[in-house]
Amino acid sequence: MTPDQAALVRKAQASIASARLLLENGYPDFAISRAYYAMFYVAEALLLMLGLSFSKHGGVIAAFGQHLAKTGRVPVAFHRYLIEGQASRHAGDYDLSARLTPADAAEQIDRAGQFLKLAEELLGPLPTES
Repeated sequence: MTPDQAALVRKAQASIASARLLLENGYPDFAISRAYYAMFYVAEALLLMLGLSFSKHGGVIAAFGQHLAKTGRVPVAFHRYLIEGQASRHAGDYDLSARLTPADAAEQIDRAGQFLKLAEELLGPLPTES
């Protein structure tokens, strides 16, 4: 795991911890946003193993599907999780009438945890900070 990948995985871990705190305190929409970012950071870290980096969310999501899901390097469900996570984040952040529930947030947090496990499988364990 490169230093950049490790930094992204650490950000993903912090995002999941934040998502849990937000959910516990009654903010499912903000929890969903943090869970999505955890998935996004892991997606970025996994794309780095292919030498790919993007400046926009759409580029990361599309490349994740093309280079990781469609090739079988990761289960296709992870691409769907990323797409659905972004849609839920957009609803929570921008749709004033969105009704995101604690169950919705818990599902996104669970998916984000699955992304962390995937990162460990493909990139190895997170190195200790020195």
